[in-house]
Amino acid sequence: MSRPLHLFVALSSHGFGHLAQAAPVLNALRQRLPTLRLTVQCSLPAAVLQDRISGDIERVTEATDVGMVMASALDVQIGASVEAYRVFHASWESRLANQAELLARLAPDMVFADIPYLPLAAAARLGIPAVALCSLNWAAILKAYCPADPGLEAVHSTLLDAYNSATVFLCPAPSMLMPELINSRPIGPIAIGGRNRRGELDTRLSLVGTEILVLVGLGGVELRLPVERWPALPNMRWLVPTAWGVERPDTVSWDRVADIPFIDLLRSCDVLLTKPGYGSFAEAACNGKPVLYVERNDWPEEPGLSRWLMTHGNAIGIARSALTTGDLEEPLRALLAQPRRPALQPTGIDEAADCLARCLEAR
Repeated sequence: MSRPLHLFVALSSHGFGHLAQAAPVLNALRQRLPTLRLTVQCSLPAAVLQDRISGDIERVTEATDVGMVMASALDVQIGASVEAYRVFHASWESRLANQAELLARLAPDMVFADIPYLPLAAAARLGIPAVALCSLNWAAILKAYCPADPGLEAVHSTLLDAYNSATVFLCPAPSMLMPELINSRPIGPIAIGGRNRRGELDTRLSLVGTEILVLVGLGGVELRLPVERWPALPNMRWLVPTAWGVERPDTVSWDRVADIPFIDLLRSCDVLLTKPGYGSFAEAACNGKPVLYVERNDWPEEPGLSRWLMTHGNAIGIARSALTTGDLEEPLRALLAQPRRPALQPTGIDEAADCLARCLEAR
């Protein structure tokens, strides 16, 4: 009997968005290849990985890229990010050798990255096929923040060479423009569908059923909003993270519904209040949920994300100052008054899973 196919998965730990992209694809791939062995290299908590990825996985708890250093969910620390890249790449050859040794020891049939570049470079060195998937790449992000830093030219070239070494770089809608990639292939959106449990939420949260329930979720990088200072809005309820410790009559903590998956909360609420990010935007559009998002004009990925959501979903952008003052009633009413667009189909899941299955079976 032949051994099961083995896929080595490398995930960025820059928030939860990379896991949110990759997990539905991995789950669909396992439906096609039920005996597939998965090794996941990522520094996210095991519980977070297991919540998204079905079945058994072997873990390598290590980050293999820098991403960008964040002060909060909205603030990039450019100087600290540049220094982090310089430190990371000062020992690039030893890092690459160690990663190649790890891959040689595990002997996977293929590498799949969203979007750490070190495993892609190591796979290229060993001749292991690789597929990348993401709506962005760190070479483009770094270049956007530091376009004229001559000290980063070699770093940028190393990143770009690693990404272009993959057999294909799958770009799920909505992806930022990445003309520097020679192997890019556009696919449809990737998102999981939630289950509408609004009746259950109303009962458990003592709601009468006519309230506007706003899910406040800013992704995997923390940003504490001053909800205590927001004015009370008629018939509005806010579902907020437990860690914020907010106590006021119109807020509900996530711990009241901790057993309900986030995607079901999203499907069951009336509005998602969030920051621009692939996972939140794609999941909202594919679950037919309006989005009130805080504008993040410095993030290179935002223009494409926002245009796509405005075209395919329901969304309104607000200034960051509105999160401080709580001046949210007018944009919320305007958002809810928009003609509701139908939920999108996440066609990118099957497209990506089919691509991975073909590449694996070719081995």
